[in-house]
Amino acid sequence: MAERSTAAVDVADTSGDQPLTAKADQSTADGVAKNRERDTEDVEAQGSGGTESPGKASPPELHSGHKLARRYRLEECVTRLDGFSSWRAVDEKLRRAVGVHILPADHARARSVLAAARSSALLGDPRFVQVLDAVEENDLVYVVHEWLPDATELTTLLASGPLEPYDCYQMVSQVASAMAAAHREGLAHLRLNPNAVLRTSSGQWRIRGLAVNAALRGASSDTPQRADTEAIGALLYAALTQRWPYENDAYGLAGLPKDVGLIAPDQVRAGVHRGLSELSMRALANDGATASRHESACTTPEELVKAIGEMPRIRPPEPAFTAPPEYQRTTYQQGTYGRPAPHPGVTQPVVPPPPPLQSRTGRALKWAVSALLIAALGLGSWQLADALMDRGGKSDENQTQTTDDGDKNSTAPKPTKTLSIEDAQEFVAEGDAQHPGDVKLTYDNSMTTGWRTSSYKDGPKIVIKPGVGIVYDLGSSQEVSAATLSLRYGGKYTAASLYAADSLTPSSLDSMTKIGSVTTDDTTATIKVGKPVKSRYLLVWLTAMPYSGDDPANYSTPGYKQAITNVKFTG
Repeated sequence: MAERSTAAVDVADTSGDQPLTAKADQSTADGVAKNRERDTEDVEAQGSGGTESPGKASPPELHSGHKLARRYRLEECVTRLDGFSSWRAVDEKLRRAVGVHILPADHARARSVLAAARSSALLGDPRFVQVLDAVEENDLVYVVHEWLPDATELTTLLASGPLEPYDCYQMVSQVASAMAAAHREGLAHLRLNPNAVLRTSSGQWRIRGLAVNAALRGASSDTPQRADTEAIGALLYAALTQRWPYENDAYGLAGLPKDVGLIAPDQVRAGVHRGLSELSMRALANDGATASRHESACTTPEELVKAIGEMPRIRPPEPAFTAPPEYQRTTYQQGTYGRPAPHPGVTQPVVPPPPPLQSRTGRALKWAVSALLIAALGLGSWQLADALMDRGGKSDENQTQTTDDGDKNSTAPKPTKTLSIEDAQEFVAEGDAQHPGDVKLTYDNSMTTGWRTSSYKDGPKIVIKPGVGIVYDLGSSQEVSAATLSLRYGGKYTAASLYAADSLTPSSLDSMTKIGSVTTDDTTATIKVGKPVKSRYLLVWLTAMPYSGDDPANYSTPGYKQAITNVKFTG
């Protein structure tokens, strides 16, 4: 299945990734590599982005559906590079999505990856994507980390334009303070780039791959604090200008013009916040000087946090409220319906209400009317009760007679019963299985769980195979009259058929007998059997599925797909 959340994939890809913090052959007086913009993604793709060679180890042969520790089910391979692979997986014990890095135990970087993962897990800072597990098992080393489907990479955010000053300020503040805390514990990132910085739906910024991504790539630096600080400056520069502060293009961003050097963000783009522009220049490797302020460079995240604290705080933009239109009262609401419009400046006379009946004659008239109404109500109530009693007696007689006659002349319909399901197994006619481990969730009487298909590009009719489905075992031969399906996705259209099978694992679709079918646009479908059939094994077979969008709760991407949450057979 092609199900990838770009906001939650760990940084193990090569999309324009420049090794800003990798150890270089040439260095300045403080050990910071020169000409970092020359390290292209082609070099990294060949595994030369670090100081160690991956050796002769080859990536393990893994596939979707493979389980690690009988718990982590691999779903989609996100990256396969330098002898390791990164996957989106499902923690079946806690029923949540996770990310997994996997490499052979004899890989040259396996020991360093395990050590980095365990050190990162001990930090426990919620501003970093957490490492959940780091294990060596069955000749494999794998690292399990959080998966954040509600977060968006900085790379994706910048695709539509630079960020607002307040968002830039929040990003650099949170990232710098998080990295300062990590360095106090002796941990460096060394691969801090727009792919490694995420913004959650609540507006918080998270960093992924602390220490682990550098270990996977074999990256190192003689001055890790300076390297991470420069990387933060590059992130702020990109957020302010939508440009990468080096000559080469990277992360979907255009680089700076050739032979102009590193120029301040407010010289690249008009309207850039002056204080943030100077802050990014102080963090980048430019000898710490700006054209206007001549302030010292920030060489550690701690110094960068201090510099941010000395800036005037940037306030969030005021929300724009649109004034509601003035309420227009109608002439009817103003009490002038049917009257001529008054002339401007002319006061309309107010007609006083008629006086109430206050005289002796008036009071007597009111008492007389009240008594008459009471008498009429009493008489009417008595007549109504008498008529209802007479009608009720006749109705009882007629009903008794009708019931007696009906017992003699009619036959009561035969009651239906729900058939119990003993076992189930996914039936694969061609190609790969869908999710065989989830078939039991279709008869657990829960509408929140179920079995789902893959997401297909073509539809609604399934093109690449004759269909997908599940064979159910009723325990013994039963008379079946209908099958009711509860589906997760509605829309045009779902086509389902019911087959009588000879075993739980039939040899082919042709060996079964089709006993009913239905097409629906709804989330429920009832397949009726024209003439009741006796069978122990029944196949529910889907041949067409509706198109549905992204479904993070069900770990499913857009496509033609369906999920069965509950199945009930009646006889």
